[in-house]
Amino acid sequence: MLTIEKIGGTSMSKFGDVLTNIIIGNRNDFDLYNRIFVVSAYSGVTNWLLEHKKNNKQGVYKLFVEHAGFNRALQEVLTKLIEINNGFKDLKLDLEAANNFITNRIVQARNYLNSLADVLATGYINQNNILLAAREILASIGEAHSAFNSANILENHGINATFVDLCGFNDSEFLTIDERIHKSFKNIDYSKTIPIVTGYTKGTEGIMREFDRGYSEVTFSKIAVDLKADEAIIHKEFHLSSADPNIVGIKKSIPVGLTNYNVADQLADLGMEAIHPKASKPLEIAGINIRIKNTFEPDHPGTVISKTYIGEKSKVEIISGTDKVVAIEVHDPSMVGEVGFDLNIMETFKKYGVSYILKSTNANSITQVIWEKDLNKEMIKELQDNFQEITIKEVALVCVLGTNIAQPGILAKASTALANKKINIECFSQSLKQVNMQFVIQRDQYKKAIVVMNDVLCATK
Repeated sequence: MLTIEKIGGTSMSKFGDVLTNIIIGNRNDFDLYNRIFVVSAYSGVTNWLLEHKKNNKQGVYKLFVEHAGFNRALQEVLTKLIEINNGFKDLKLDLEAANNFITNRIVQARNYLNSLADVLATGYINQNNILLAAREILASIGEAHSAFNSANILENHGINATFVDLCGFNDSEFLTIDERIHKSFKNIDYSKTIPIVTGYTKGTEGIMREFDRGYSEVTFSKIAVDLKADEAIIHKEFHLSSADPNIVGIKKSIPVGLTNYNVADQLADLGMEAIHPKASKPLEIAGINIRIKNTFEPDHPGTVISKTYIGEKSKVEIISGTDKVVAIEVHDPSMVGEVGFDLNIMETFKKYGVSYILKSTNANSITQVIWEKDLNKEMIKELQDNFQEITIKEVALVCVLGTNIAQPGILAKASTALANKKINIECFSQSLKQVNMQFVIQRDQYKKAIVVMNDVLCATK
């Protein structure tokens, strides 16, 4: 049985636990193999190289864009990466080899970036292409660092390991992402070695152009499909659970045993990714199940996401949501009976690259919920110029999800639970598939709503 396994950045930073719980565990020498591990950069490293994922604090890439001392920043990143190496000395990491590897990789990257900066300064080349190339180069460093270290540590523990570097730093081959992956695994006997693979893959189409920070899961997915894996496993620092344990408490956060790709897509739409949706689609089409496991609870079977699973009994599986959204309502009496009226609104959203999470309509109003970070003053001004009344409100979104919630009473039970806590439903949406009920509420009532929904619909089951 061949498994392709992805290890996230937070888990990678605790590689001692990864080594003990995932790679070695209770396995004998035979069971160690027929597994391929795709690794992310250590926690925080990609933020240093690009920009902080949450607060957008500048990293090396931002400084490169602004022509503001990126060489010094890159050197500072190297110092931090060597400090990370020192933290793995007790795990038998060969510090000399590891430090030489990452130093050489940083030097190569600096040379590439300086050349790109020189070309950019001429003004003859499309700036966007140069910036995208710089972003690709920088992004790849973190995964090369963690993958090299991991393979080195395994070898020093007497485990056959192969460092599979998909970053393409040392070649000028014009390969697509799929071609590079296929070529890299062509001569590897994974029944006798554990391939440790960079989450970044160099390709002519540019993996970050299409997937940005979700690229490591795309690499993971493409390898699983190419090698026809029996199962794709993602190791995270938490279970896929009925609700966020940080909100409802660990005892009331129930691990989800089985779910399907449709529910996983709903979670991804909320930013609560079990897996990047563009990575999950090829796996779904190929009929490969995904298993989400908790790195720190290796004996727990985790959550299996399959194409066909539907719960035998109708029940709510997950309560999720976000308090980082805003509702934009367009009210205009002229929309009544007007065919295609909402197309004009959507063309404005598309113009500014804004996608909605929820859409709800009545005769003369259309409400759309978007991420707060996507709120654009110019877009709002254009909407105000073209439609009678625009209302913007900071809100939260609470969702009730499950593979089989299409039964009378669940909506009533959910809305009653909110009403009993004096939480008003500002807006609501549900499609005919009935896998996701979306409730828009006041932002300051978000955590209370998650707790009460989990208590009433999940934790009492």
